[in-house]
Amino acid sequence: MTRVLVVDDEPQITRALVINLKARKYEVDAAPDGATALQLAAARHPDVVVLDLGLPDMDGVEVIKGLRGWTRVPILVLSARHSSDEKVEALDAGADDYVTKPFGMDELLARLRAAVRRAEPNGGDEEDVIVETEDFTVDLAAKKVNRDGRDVRLTPTEWHLLEVLVRNTGRLVSQKQLLQEVWGPSYGTETNYLRVYMAQLRRKLETDPAHPRHFITEPGMGYRFEK
Repeated sequence: MTRVLVVDDEPQITRALVINLKARKYEVDAAPDGATALQLAAARHPDVVVLDLGLPDMDGVEVIKGLRGWTRVPILVLSARHSSDEKVEALDAGADDYVTKPFGMDELLARLRAAVRRAEPNGGDEEDVIVETEDFTVDLAAKKVNRDGRDVRLTPTEWHLLEVLVRNTGRLVSQKQLLQEVWGPSYGTETNYLRVYMAQLRRKLETDPAHPRHFITEPGMGYRFEK
């Protein structure tokens, strides 16, 4: 059973989320502030975190950073903040998706399911595929990336984006295709997501992120992975 950690200081939102999630057979823990959220995450090991950014004791971005220090659990952000800069800050810290308040429960649940699905390992029916570059090695079967003899920690969304690009080595993958494959069919215009996550992949894997040789941008069209 999928365990969800809900982090929000508004009791009515927390109550609505808990009721709706439990009705769909999720196990749910709830935290009213960031410190409790970090403690519960460490104790209960949720499969996905639904996190409000406006918490009473710390900014939600700090909670994301705290979680990302040790776990790749999918993080779905809720916030009344509408500016793209704040959304990018949350994504850059390691969030996997962003829902602006007020939100529809059906949309939230769909995004939550997509976040959980992205984090699940693929079935074992595919051949083992290892892609090597001069700078790093991608093991698609084991879902691992190795650089300079060390595993590189990627979030589920970073991995999914990398996987789509690597499986299409040398081919242009459109912005829309990437968004729909990684985030889901309801996406297609959120190109800022791609900018943030491509920057993160380059920072983690490119020798010179400012002049990438593996993760190539085709302006206005999409991205291409080159070995």
